[in-house]
This record gives sequence, structure tokens and C-alpha cells, in this order.
Amino acid sequence: MAEIAARFGSRQEDAALPAPPQTRSTVIGQAPAIASSEARGLQLTLDDIAHPAYMVNYNLELTWYNAPARTQILGFETPPPDSESRNIFLMLFDALGDCEPGRRNPLLRLHLELAKARLSKDSVLSLLKNNSRQYTNLLAEMYDDVPGGPGQTVAEVPYSLQEADGTVTDWNAYGLYFREGILIVHIPAGRAEPGLLDFLSRRDVVIRNLLRKQLPVLTPLAVIVADLQNSVKICSELPPEEYFELINEIWSTMAPLFRKYYGTHGKHVGDGMVYYFFPQPDSNYLYNALLCAHEIRQEMRKISKQWQLRKNWLNELYLNTGLHEGQEWLGTFQSATSLEIAVLGDTINHAARLSDYARFGAIWATKAFVSKLSTDERARIQFGITRRSDDGQEHFVSSSYSQLGTLVDLKSERNEKLRDIANLPITEIRGIRLD
Repeated sequence: MAEIAARFGSRQEDAALPAPPQTRSTVIGQAPAIASSEARGLQLTLDDIAHPAYMVNYNLELTWYNAPARTQILGFETPPPDSESRNIFLMLFDALGDCEPGRRNPLLRLHLELAKARLSKDSVLSLLKNNSRQYTNLLAEMYDDVPGGPGQTVAEVPYSLQEADGTVTDWNAYGLYFREGILIVHIPAGRAEPGLLDFLSRRDVVIRNLLRKQLPVLTPLAVIVADLQNSVKICSELPPEEYFELINEIWSTMAPLFRKYYGTHGKHVGDGMVYYFFPQPDSNYLYNALLCAHEIRQEMRKISKQWQLRKNWLNELYLNTGLHEGQEWLGTFQSATSLEIAVLGDTINHAARLSDYARFGAIWATKAFVSKLSTDERARIQFGITRRSDDGQEHFVSSSYSQLGTLVDLKSERNEKLRDIANLPITEIRGIRLD
């Protein structure tokens, strides 16, 4: 990035861009340490970028944009509320359609080139399942034709647009790859903004700015809530330092599993866990959540055995898990020093109630959650309800559900907080067959 800044003269008032490079896409390594603020002069922020700039996640959904991007590239008055409609290709088709292929096609190729570094052709096309076959075929042909972007740190992609009057303008697009998505900045050839590339080289500052400005979005999601059973009793039996050691061991053991299945940490009071699972281009987010809950239960059994040997006690340690799915508003809460992902709606509350209901490390899921799995995925799961016959014998009825209110005594004060989900159909996940 420092090399680009030097070439483009980002510290000069009237910087000029050189001719596009010979290769279609180039990779720029990590930027060196940034000089002091006195040496850099005036600091830019996201709000100061005068050229079109926006960010998409790896579902290629718009998560942030500035005013020039809205008016010059995306062409909407207000962004769609739901996540699927914010797909960058759908937005470009809506804005430009068949009327302006001289502008549309170069922009489509640009985004395909940036996406190709991280997403396969099937993944890209699967994100357009509600699009017309004409547009899907067009993107399929373009995907095969464009070179694969490097996907490392920063990609520079030159392209040209045909304006309404027939003139052609040259641009350079910069794709900055973060874990959260790709920041895309369009700069007209020969008009590099003073200090812009210096600002973009400060990756930690840029991503913090972006996350603070992330658009609220209505998105499908799955939620895992897992609570340590009898945590008050365990806390009373352990010295404080050992109790915190236990909780930290549970968290440090489970955190890699959540990352493995693309879980996003959510806020939870106490020693429990809340994780959100959002749609992924190359896997089923619902099945990811289920596999994650299954592995968490297995790891918790190991931790329980280790602490039984260590303390010579008979306590069993359980994480009781609730799983639910829904479509909720996702946004961020922020203070001067922290940023927190927040989900509004009943999905997380219902998952938390199921976690309260679960005992002895059980995994309980809603019928809505299980029903949205594919037929093949459901075939891998052992789930159902334990029923008690008239003679008192318990029988497990596989592939069945029950309203929670028929499984517990809702008149009991102990079950008071379960009354608001009494009519919710649920099932117990006993196991998963892994091939």
C-alpha cells in the first residue's frame, strides 16, 4: 500500500494516477508502520472519502456505503431491508438492467473478479437463486472469463465505463479484503484523493470505522444459547480462582468450534454462551449451528471428566443448549471503547428459554429449525420426544415433536419463564451421524 501511495502521490494536493498496470490485477503487501500524525498531516475518515466506496460481506451483500456509491454506482434511494435483496449483483441489475450494458457489464466483471478470490462459481450463483435465468447465465459466463482476484490484503483492478453520452471513463477499483468482507473504493483515473490510500493502509482503523457504520439488516439466522447447568452450586463449591479457571477453560475450548462453523459471538449475561449463525455461500448455516452444538456437547463431556479426576468429586458438568432460527434485525451497539453485535426479536429469547428447559447436556431445537434442514441433513439426525406410557414406562419416539407445554408442569413456579413458549413445537437432538 505504501508503494501505491508513493506512486499516486497521495500526500500531494493534485495527485495523478499512472496508466493501468500490464496485469489485470495486482497484489500489494502489508503496509509498513504508519508515521506519526504530524508527519501524515490531516487524517481522513470514511466520511471524508469523496469517491464511491462501499463494503460487501462474503455473501456479496451490501453492509455499508457512502453517498457517492449510492448515486454513482448502486443507484437506489434507500437500501432494501432484507439481506438477500442487498446482493451487490441484484442491486446492479435493478439499477442498470438491460438499458446500460456499457456501464453494467464492467461493474459486474469487476465484482466477479474481486469475489473470485474467495468464492467458487457455484457459491456465487447460489446467492442469486431468485434472479432471472438470463442474468444468472450472464454472470456464469463472466465468471469463467474474468481472472481470479488475488484476495490478499488489497487488489487493484482497472476498468472502463461507458457513459450515457457514449464517452468512456477510466477507473481504478481497490478491493480491501477483511475477515468481515471486502471494502471496494472506486477512484477515477488521474484523480487520487489526497491521503486516501494512506488512510486505507491503516487496516485496523478502517475496519473499526466500517463496523461502527454497518447497516442494520433483516437477515435469516440461527441462534445457539448454551448455559452451564447448576452454575450457582458449582461456583459455591469451588474457590473463586478455580471457578474462573473452569469457565475460562470452557470458553477457550468452545471458541474454536464456533469459529469452525462460522458462529458470531453475541452478548449473554453470566457464564453462558450466545452465538449467531448467518447464511454462508458454501454451507448451510442451520446445519453448521447443529454440528457446532453437537461438538460442544462432546467437548463438554471431556472437560467434565477432567474436572472429576482433578477434584475427586461426583459433579457432572453440562452445557444445556437451545437452538432456534428466524429472521431478525441485525445491527451493532457501540460505546466509545467497544462494539457489540446485536440481534433484535424473539429468536434469541426462544433459544434461551429452550436452554433453560434443557437438562443434563441435552440439545433442544424448535420444529421450525429442524424443518428448514435439507432432507439429507435431517436423515443424519436422531431426534424426537421421550413419551411416558400409562404404566410409567418411557419410550423415545423418533422424528417427532411436542409442544413444550405438554412436557412440563407450567403451573410450577420453577417453570414460570417457560410459559411464553408453551405452544412452541420442539424436539430433542440425540445425535448426528457424521460421514
